[in-house]
Amino acid sequence: MESRKVLSSLCYFSVFFAGFIFPLVVMLASSDPDTKQHAKKALLSHLIPFITVPIIIFAAIKDFSNMQDQIPVFFVISIVVTIVISLVIFIWNIVKGVKVLVSE
Repeated sequence: MESRKVLSSLCYFSVFFAGFIFPLVVMLASSDPDTKQHAKKALLSHLIPFITVPIIIFAAIKDFSNMQDQIPVFFVISIVVTIVISLVIFIWNIVKGVKVLVSE
């Protein structure tokens, strides 16, 4: 097994253990362009769920400031969408990591 394949797949699998730190370090430290490309993709996919955080904060401020014995609908929907996005990204990282390992 080639070390560049292992390093590239670990960038995707770092969703389990190191979040966006590992792909960032690999992207900065690696000299192999293929490994850098996989590290950039993994880093982007690890950061996508954080994009939804401002939406959740806005939803919380909007819904809870106008709350009058009603369910905060926008807030609940934004939480559900964030969970779905995070789950899809998590599964995508696992699939990409396996694909990199088994590719020739």
